[in-house]
Formats: sequence, C-alpha cells, structure tokens
Amino acid sequence: MARCLLCLAVVALVACATPAPVGPVATTPAPASASAPPTPRASQGQAALERGRALLAQRDLVAAATALREGLRLDEELIDARVSLGVALWELGDLDGAVEELRAALRRQPDSAAARLALARVYISRQEWPAARAELDAVVGRQPDRADARFSLGVVRYAQGEVSAAIDEYRRVLAVDPQQPDAHYHLGLLLTLSQRAPEATPEFLAAAQAGHGRAQYFVGVAFATGLGIPRDVGAAVAWWFKATDQGVPQAEEALTQWRLAALGRGRRGPAERQTATLAFQDYRASLWKEFPDLARGDTVGGALLDQGRVNEAVVVLIHEAAALSEPAQRLLETLYENGVSGALPPRDPRILAYLQNAAAEGRRPPLR
Repeated sequence: MARCLLCLAVVALVACATPAPVGPVATTPAPASASAPPTPRASQGQAALERGRALLAQRDLVAAATALREGLRLDEELIDARVSLGVALWELGDLDGAVEELRAALRRQPDSAAARLALARVYISRQEWPAARAELDAVVGRQPDRADARFSLGVVRYAQGEVSAAIDEYRRVLAVDPQQPDAHYHLGLLLTLSQRAPEATPEFLAAAQAGHGRAQYFVGVAFATGLGIPRDVGAAVAWWFKATDQGVPQAEEALTQWRLAALGRGRRGPAERQTATLAFQDYRASLWKEFPDLARGDTVGGALLDQGRVNEAVVVLIHEAAALSEPAQRLLETLYENGVSGALPPRDPRILAYLQNAAAEGRRPPLR
C-alpha cells in the first residue's frame, strides 16, 4: 500500500508540472502624471486595457488578446497591457508569442515582478527550468514573501531534482498564507515522495478540508491504508465520494474496488469484505446527518423526493446507490424511466451515467 501511494504521488507531481497560479498575476498601474493629463489616445488605450483584463478574467481569451493588442496599438508604453497579453497568449497555448510580449515588457520595465512571474510560468510550460528559475529568483530577491513566486519555485526546484528545497518553498508559501490549499497539496505530494507519510497526511487533510479534490482522494488513500493516520475505511469512503463529486477518476476507481470487495468479488479476504460493507453502511448513515430535518425512511434521497426537492434527491440517491443501497438504486431506475412531472424528465443523464456504471460493475443488468 505504501508503494502504491508513493507511485500515485509521483504521477500527481508529473501532472502538476505547470502550476495553477496561486493568485492572479497582479499588475500595478503606472502613476498618473500631475502635469500632463492623458491624451485621448492614451485614454482609449487604458479603456482597451481594462476591457482586455475583464475579458481575461471571464476566460474569453481570444477577445481579451484582441482588446489588449488594441490597447498597445493606441499606447505602446502600456506595460500592464503587454503583461496581460503575454498571459492571454500563454493560456491560449501561444508560448512563443507570450515570451515575446513578456520580454518586451521587461525591456521597458525591468523591475516588473508581474512580467517576470508570468514569463517564469511560460518557461515552466516549456520545461525550461533554468530560465524559469532565473526569473523567479529575481522576483523573490526583491519580494521574499511573494507566495505565488515561491509556489512556482517549488515546482521548478522539484523539476530540477531539489526535493528538499521544493518542500521548503511550499512551507514558505504556507508561512505567508496558511490556508493555501494548492501549497498544502503539493507539500503533501513531496513529503509522500520523500517517504514521510506521517507528515504528508496533515497537509493533504488541510487541502481536502478546503475542497481540493485530488487532496480528498489522497486523504481517502491515507485513511484506507493507515498511513500517517489511524486506519478508517469508512472515512476513506466518505472522502472518496467528495473527490468523485469533483471529477477525480482515481477516487471513483477506489470506490469501485471497495464495492467489489463488499460484494465478495475482489481479491480481499472475508475480514476486508466485512470492513467494506460496514464502511458503505456508515457512509449511507452519515448522509442523514446532512439533512436533520428529514423524516427517516429507507433512503435520504427518497425523503427528499417526498419534500419535492428533486434535484437534491437525485444527487443523494446516486451517492446512496453507489454506496450499495438497493432501495436507492431501485428508486433511481424508476426515476430514469418515469421522471418527475414538471421537475425531472425521463432519461436523466446523471442517472443514466450511474446505471451504466452499475451495469459495468455487474450490480444490475445492462440497459436496453
């Protein structure tokens, strides 16, 4: 189990080679001159910059790049527009174009931390680690507590084989922002890679409690294996369900393996079969605690249906059925065929996905 967790950590670190920014790449507008009011052309350029920034925040990257280019056409000294254009091109996958714009920004304003940080991220995307390291070192040389730069340095130093130094970088991020879930998650991965599971689990747990899906999966693994925390398969199942809600496929696979164990179809022995059965029972029971106002019945989802809370009911019934509740599965089959008048059409795609998965696991006949 420990080797399995170590392998998963390596895969996750490779997948995280290009970090998500800890926060937006902040730019600082140049101070307005008191003696020289902006010309109409400069004002139009500033308006284009603000429009481009808004489009960038909305993830309309092509429109953002167009607006930012217009701002630069009107005022080529708009450093913020050039940096934001570099970010937009990076996110569009035009890495060469991003490098060109960001280098141009630095020629005009060499001390722009925003430009250096954005350029470092482009270099990380191209796996040009020394170049990325140089830009990040320049940023932290001026701003030692800049968390987003420290976070990216953690990625670069791991890629350069400096695992202990990367761990230190993530700890420095958390010294500035103790609630930063990505830093907790990456720190947990590196501690796992260093075979320091007792230290890694609290980091995963902090990220998981903040809603980090992949961390929730690793917390489940830790509970299931007893690495760094007392073994509790029921808690593992609960965390894996949270991770599946965020689309983490490894969590769904883990639940599948434990369902097979509970049904006596896996490779686990009788004791583990009983453990799996109780874990799913505990999870189903825990769902009632989330809805203390409901009258107890066979299923939480059924009680929600009785109150007309159809959308909530479908989600909960899928969880209950995936936790081996036969009444919940029967109710889902009925809802799939008949729907709920005015609230749920027949053939709901969420229910279909569950039924197909259950059929693939041999828990019901294939759909016709």
